[in-house]
Amino acid sequence: MTLTTAGPLPADPYDVVVVGAGVVGSAIARELARHPVRTALVEAADDVGQGTSKANTAILHTGFDAVPGSLEARLVRDGRRRLAAYAASSGIPVEPLGALLVAWDREQLAALPALVRKAERNGCHDTRIIGAAELRAREPRLGPGALGALDVPGESVICPWTTTLAYATQAVRAGVDLHLNCRVEAVTGSHELATGRGVLRTRYLVNAAGLYADELDRRLGHEDFTVTPRRGQLIVFDAFARGLVRHILLPVPTALGKGVLVSPTVHGKVMLGPTAEDLGPGDRTATESTAEGIAYLLERGRRILPELLAEEVTAVYAGLRAATGHDDYRITCHPGQRYVTVGGIRSTGLTASMAIAAQVTGLLADAGLELGAPAEVPAVTMPNLGEAFDRPYRSAERIAADPEYGVVVCHCERVTRGEIRDALASTVPPASLDGLRRRTRARAGRCQGYSCGAAVRALFEGGPR
Repeated sequence: MTLTTAGPLPADPYDVVVVGAGVVGSAIARELARHPVRTALVEAADDVGQGTSKANTAILHTGFDAVPGSLEARLVRDGRRRLAAYAASSGIPVEPLGALLVAWDREQLAALPALVRKAERNGCHDTRIIGAAELRAREPRLGPGALGALDVPGESVICPWTTTLAYATQAVRAGVDLHLNCRVEAVTGSHELATGRGVLRTRYLVNAAGLYADELDRRLGHEDFTVTPRRGQLIVFDAFARGLVRHILLPVPTALGKGVLVSPTVHGKVMLGPTAEDLGPGDRTATESTAEGIAYLLERGRRILPELLAEEVTAVYAGLRAATGHDDYRITCHPGQRYVTVGGIRSTGLTASMAIAAQVTGLLADAGLELGAPAEVPAVTMPNLGEAFDRPYRSAERIAADPEYGVVVCHCERVTRGEIRDALASTVPPASLDGLRRRTRARAGRCQGYSCGAAVRALFEGGPR
């Protein structure tokens, strides 16, 4: 197992280097780890999942509304099956809530039959249109005026943080080298990658650089797409709001995306968002929230679930999605360069990640990479962050075996000293307090670390014990 965060890089060339340790890049590294090829996963940030992946809307999609026949539609359908099974085996929390696509006017109501037909073309045959009375019975706190909805029972919510971390953990344990703080600054056609930590050499290159995928693509002579950062601002309401909503409440989609939703999270809260703001090409780090964006979300939320606005806000944040102006993923193999681009992966990328990884591995084989026989990678069991599942502070058995699981440090989120200790000693440990939050939920509650911040910081700075 090799994880590096500083210092020189290995001089010997790799068989494959994957650039970008988001959910897709980490999934690709995990898939390659099943084969006897020397692989590295490189990431500019100090942790995995630091970009688009950490701000995903956290829905395990059915793909009911994807463009029929598209690569995205196929990979989302396949990826959902793969990820659902993987989550069950590795401890990633998933809640199968189902979704209701709510129609608020006659035009939206009239659009629902076409969405049913699209769902059927995408292999999703259990959707149906429900009337206002059934909708009100299933979501009694919905705002006034809803005329009906499309019921999509297969939609679920998932933990995006744990998913990325599980992939990366399994990859590293299976022999993949993970190099953090390793921004790729230049690349030659012979695949010498100049990074902030020195030169990496590789026979094959996979570009999973997310918001920067087009820039890396251009360095290798391609201009197939341009990333337009699309900012999505979100509001997270406290656990007291969780009883207000039973399903994922979706709007009728527009050309800009799936629109503003209200959704429970696996962490026991309620999320409102996202916005869809196209930014300039130079705004690839513009993850600040704005007064206008928050006001827009509150206006939409007031119509969807009026009582939600009376609840306490736990967090406000924003993420950037890699929009490209195309209705499909931009996954392309350039065999002569031994190079695969994985671009334009939108919010469905979490769901499709394992299928994307299989697709990319197949493209590498088509380009001449000798994969060898596949083997199983070491199993992982991830710490549970899901509120609907057993957590350490509730388990008398775990506390009896290890009293550290009975010492609550973060009282808002019920995070114990044992969980923080485990995260700090894990295969891919956190490099910051934010990374620790994504692994444990510490400081993610209603006080945002006001009460527990000093204690959590002391444990973090003390390191694993």
